[in-house]
Amino acid sequence: MSESSDAENRSNRFDRLPATPAEREVPGRVARSEVLDYWADRYGIPSETFDQKTFWEKGAGKIWVVDGDHPSPIAVEGLGMTCLRTRQEFWKPTTDFVQRFGELATDCVVVLSDDEAARFMSGDEQAVAWDGDWGYLIAARETAGDAVPLGVGLYTYGTLDSMVPKGRRR
Repeated sequence: MSESSDAENRSNRFDRLPATPAEREVPGRVARSEVLDYWADRYGIPSETFDQKTFWEKGAGKIWVVDGDHPSPIAVEGLGMTCLRTRQEFWKPTTDFVQRFGELATDCVVVLSDDEAARFMSGDEQAVAWDGDWGYLIAARETAGDAVPLGVGLYTYGTLDSMVPKGRRR
């Protein structure tokens, strides 16, 4: 039985993302700098937020964020939290990540009314007022003067489609 190459995606292990695209060894794997640029450019989350964090890929395009440093590769079932799905036309943030780090976002955040928030958490698609780009938005609800992130929604053609996982819908 032959060993799989270290320069490929493996579904049974985590590999740390390379720091830059120039250091990429696995075709299609994103680099840490690209992930940081995505969060900063799309959502306004400062790159410094992740100074003490590392990013990992397990399988093809499932990116995880972990506090601290660990040896790479590492064969474990879970490590930190999933934060992003790449390797598709549009990168998709995860609900867990948005609920943990979304309060730091200054862009692509749509603040919903109480009724809209209830529909969003039920998993419904709804018309919303948004004058920004199409794509994945952070859906939030104002609570005590702050926009508290609820999850991820896909905004197209004037509607916001809730991406809240079925098991978390209320």
